[in-house]
Amino acid sequence: MNEKILTLLGFAAKSGNLSYGMQATKYSVLGKKAKLVLVSYEISEKSRKEMAFVCDKSAVKCVVLEEFDINTVSAAIGRKCGILSINDNQFASAVLKTLYGGNANDK
Repeated sequence: MNEKILTLLGFAAKSGNLSYGMQATKYSVLGKKAKLVLVSYEISEKSRKEMAFVCDKSAVKCVVLEEFDINTVSAAIGRKCGILSINDNQFASAVLKTLYGGNANDK
């Protein structure tokens, strides 16, 4: 399961369907582009709460990646970051299905 998520994130990055970092992810969520937000467990509690608030306000699912550290995610996407948004329904659904068996439109 771990490898599949990292592979999906790599494909999403190569296809230009990710936003990287707190500011870009916030803009994607508030601009209705983001379909799913992923946050590393290593991010500060304050940043996690802030991103969860923004996502909740915009009805976008926010998932804390408990299994992956920032370095692992960064290696998969080719850029160092601990917060990112997936801006494509198919990639978001595939990641959620791998994680939980759900999809991006489920809350």
